[in-house]
Order: sequence, then C-alpha cells, then structure tokens
Amino acid sequence: MAQFSVNAQRFDPYRNFKFRVKWDGRYVAGVSKVSGLKRTTEVVKHREGGDPSSSRKTPGRTEYDAVTLERGLTHDREFHDWTNKVWSYGTGLGAETSLKDFRKDLIIELYNEAGQVVVAWKVYRCWVSEYQPPELDANANAVAIERLKIENEGFERDTEVAEPLEPTLAS
Repeated sequence: MAQFSVNAQRFDPYRNFKFRVKWDGRYVAGVSKVSGLKRTTEVVKHREGGDPSSSRKTPGRTEYDAVTLERGLTHDREFHDWTNKVWSYGTGLGAETSLKDFRKDLIIELYNEAGQVVVAWKVYRCWVSEYQPPELDANANAVAIERLKIENEGFERDTEVAEPLEPTLAS
C-alpha cells in the first residue's frame, strides 16, 4: 500500500546546507562538509548454456565508500583523538591501537529550513583511515580546514525519522 506524505504542502526538495554529525551520543562541533556516503553493488554477469547471445546480470558484493568529514580547525580535539584510537605514534609496542573503541557508529542528520530533522542516516562500524590537518598558506585568506576519511561497513536511512509538519507564520 502506498504511504502518503504527512506534509502534502511541501513541493521543494530539502536543502543540503543544514546538517549535523553525531558520534558517541553527542554532536561533533563545526562539521561543514560530509561527502562520500555511497553504496555500490557489483554486477555479476553470467550466461545460460542454451542462450549464447545474451548475458544475465545478478547482484554481487556490496561495497561502501569512505565518508569524508571536513571542518574548520578549532581547539576541539575530536578528530585528532579519534584518529589516535586507530593508530597513535610513539605510544609503545602493542599500545598503538585502541582495539576496544576505535570503531564508532555515526548519525548524519539533515534539517529543513525550520531546524527540524527531516532525514537521518546511520553509518556503522566506522574508523578513521586518514586524517589531514589544514593546509597552511601565508598568502591565502581562508579557513583552516581539517579532514577525516572514515571507512565504514554500511549505512541505512533511519526510518524512525518521520516527515515533520512544517511551521507556518501567523498572519
């Protein structure tokens, strides 16, 4: 049976500039860009013995691309601390990785213009494969951006997030 939208008056798609990222039950400060949330399933081609002129296609292994988070550098150490849980230079033999908690689940929330959560994705078993401190350039006039490349083992849309009733302004 078809599901009907709660908000039948909304014709415009949601904008991509209002979002937040959460891990360990709290929001991560200052994330300004999330990219790479992508799932790809291999195509396995095969032929039947009696039909040599065409091939059939079957889904194969599914891969999830790494997600990249970017934010302006502040004194907040969340990116750096998580990176060190995967590999921390100079901590001594056998203590370089925090095996117990180097993986995290992420939640990426998208908000409408009124600040209501409209879509959320749960990203599972994430760990940092790459940390990039900001590029420094004395001739630039830009924000210092740090980046995390996060490997993951899958994501799904959070079906518990329902479409909100959008507010109207009183006349």
